[in-house]
Amino acid sequence: MTSIHTNKTNDLENNNIEKSHQDDYEPFYKPHFDLRSISKYLKTRFTDLAPSKEFMLQNKHLLNPIPALKEIPAHQWNYIVIAFLAWCADALDFFSVVMNVDALSKDLNTSTTNITWGTTVVLMLRSVGAFIFGYFSDKYGSKWPLVINILLMTCIQIGFSFIQTYSQFLAVRALFGIVMGGIYGNAVSTALDDCPPRARGVISGLLQQGYATGYLIAVVFTRAIADTQSHTWRAMYWVEAGITFIIAISRTILPQTNLTRERILESKLQQLNGVVTEPFNRKFVRIMKDYWLMFVYLILLMSGFNFMSHGSQDLYPTFLKVQLGFSNDRATVTNCVANIGAIAGGLIVGHFSVFVGSRLIGVSCCILSYAVVYSWSHYTGSIGSLNAAAFFLQFFAQGCFAIVPLFLNSLADPELKSFIVGMSYQLGNLASSASSTIESTIGARFPLNINGKHVFDYGKVLLIFMCCVYAYLFLVLLLGPERKTIEQDIQEEKELNDFYDNKFSETNDVQQIEQSEKNEVTVNNSTKKN
Repeated sequence: MTSIHTNKTNDLENNNIEKSHQDDYEPFYKPHFDLRSISKYLKTRFTDLAPSKEFMLQNKHLLNPIPALKEIPAHQWNYIVIAFLAWCADALDFFSVVMNVDALSKDLNTSTTNITWGTTVVLMLRSVGAFIFGYFSDKYGSKWPLVINILLMTCIQIGFSFIQTYSQFLAVRALFGIVMGGIYGNAVSTALDDCPPRARGVISGLLQQGYATGYLIAVVFTRAIADTQSHTWRAMYWVEAGITFIIAISRTILPQTNLTRERILESKLQQLNGVVTEPFNRKFVRIMKDYWLMFVYLILLMSGFNFMSHGSQDLYPTFLKVQLGFSNDRATVTNCVANIGAIAGGLIVGHFSVFVGSRLIGVSCCILSYAVVYSWSHYTGSIGSLNAAAFFLQFFAQGCFAIVPLFLNSLADPELKSFIVGMSYQLGNLASSASSTIESTIGARFPLNINGKHVFDYGKVLLIFMCCVYAYLFLVLLLGPERKTIEQDIQEEKELNDFYDNKFSETNDVQQIEQSEKNEVTVNNSTKKN
């Protein structure tokens, strides 16, 4: 009797799991190359860009972010904060080199061009780390890959502070690139896995601004630490190593996200009921066979975003100090104002992306950036106007960038989110590593002579480069796909919670039945002995 009940339960489990598997892995991204599908897709790029009146009326409650933020449980904020800090630490390390190029070149007895090459090496090798840590994150959960990631970064930061030669500089920066490349995908998974759907826009913007916050801290640390004591930039890395170590320990204390634990539960249920699961490697290949076109699009998209970010940030301190002759204090103020604008834009614009759609937000920010890019790149003698232009350019630039975590997450396959989000982001970084070379090529056409020193007209270089980037990103966003799934996500979250509540109940039933059978066998054996 018990055996029959167990078999029925097994059959029910098998049917439910197989049905769930089919539902969960419907390949929305599978490409269709027939003329009718292509024609329909291109038409809907314009008709679906703005939300319908019905959609806006149905979701007008999303305009107020406070109720959405109240839906986030207290424990979920721990994951969000750690993800934000991990991404912030990544940016802090990267921009610590950018802000100390001159000091590094003097200490290592090499040119500033060679030091700049070190930042390019980091961007080029990040995709290696994204592949390694993203793969293991999707296979085992994001917790331990992220912890190992951050601990390795801590060790390398300590080692970097003791380098003495340019060869050592390049070697350590190469290791940094690999380690830092794994952080973004795992940070996005940590922050968004269990985040309520209505709050994901705000949290997406908040998470992305970890990058701008890291830049802002690098500016402050350079002025407060590197510029004021004998150990200069080396002391910055001692402080940063301590910060990253605390982040790693904090993530160790927290358990896996609920989504990861639910997947582990489902895997155990399948094993318990004798279901043969698909090996992860085979699943990976199967998904990527259908996903390749979407993956190429995401790389093109992230190339544009990273060109926009690095193009507007990496050369700007040089423009302020070399061409405009700003002092360290004045340049620090302008950079701080710009990054405050970036953080504000990320939070505000990121929230509205849930309501009006990511593509519309992105193309609108590209258009609005044209209104301030000239004032941002040309100094007219008014520091106030330059600071205002820097604020609003980064407001729109990072506001546009704020859609990225949620946008990538929505277009990624559910089984490979860490890998796809991390790899597309870092391959875009790899493409944008050419930004310094492109800017140098443009600059060679516009030389300036400042106090007998031959330099580029950095303002004109920045203007030309950013105008081209905005045009490219506008087209990629306009012609790209989008999944406006806020209501669907809310319903799926409810169904998923109900599904796994039932699974827990069924698992307990099965375990009780098995324990009862074991007890029955034990009693029978004892009776026979007596």
